[in-house]
Amino acid sequence: MVVQDQKVVWITGGGSGLGKAMALEFSLRGYFVVISGRRANVLQEVQDALGASVMAVPCDVLDEHSVLGAVQTIIEARGRLDVVVANAGYAANGNVVDVSAEDWTRQLGVNVVGAATTVRLAYPHLLKTKGRIGLIASVASQVNSPGNGAYNASKAALRAMGLTLAMECHNDGVSCTTIHPGFVESEIGQVDNEGVFHAEWEDRRPASLMWPADKAARVMVRAIERRKLEYVFTGHGKIGAWLGRHVPWLVHFLVTRKVIRL
Repeated sequence: MVVQDQKVVWITGGGSGLGKAMALEFSLRGYFVVISGRRANVLQEVQDALGASVMAVPCDVLDEHSVLGAVQTIIEARGRLDVVVANAGYAANGNVVDVSAEDWTRQLGVNVVGAATTVRLAYPHLLKTKGRIGLIASVASQVNSPGNGAYNASKAALRAMGLTLAMECHNDGVSCTTIHPGFVESEIGQVDNEGVFHAEWEDRRPASLMWPADKAARVMVRAIERRKLEYVFTGHGKIGAWLGRHVPWLVHFLVTRKVIRL
């Protein structure tokens, strides 16, 4: 049974990590949740866990027809769309001089073009509800680290897109919140440059700095609901973003002298 006034949120990359955690958090806040992704099995696991308050709609953000089909499915099923969270993304690793053109194209295609396509095709429905957009970027958009040039570039582009979009949709009553997490529990360290997940890979990110996904989801959803322009977290993420914005020469010095490792 469809509750006509129940708000609907659509989360891409919603089958695992931050997407899954946000799905749970939005559900706890009374939303009907739609999750999308390429892996039907993990989407089904989330749907089984949340029950009637969630709907799984498989979608590949690299395929415009797939994204459009997902939007149409949501509107046919629920009749409205209040929040879109463009969360689908991954990290292509390697030095700038080593990453192939194919990997660059895929990295920017998923993290930037995929997010833009998601927003563009959902926007007519967000206009009707004066809705909210959440773009999940990264602290890497503001402080860079060697070996992650393609990922850093994609998240910097996403930040630029989010800030621009917030201006463009302001008079429509639609908000855009660009979120920059620091180290948070996710599968990002277990995905290769072709976007394939490897369960057997070890996540090499610093465990001591890692936020649990449920804690991250709470602050992210709150930022989107409050229509914040940007939101940076964790503590180390805020420090890193500040250093990257204001004293990039210091970051360069510390990294190249191996004083710190990002």
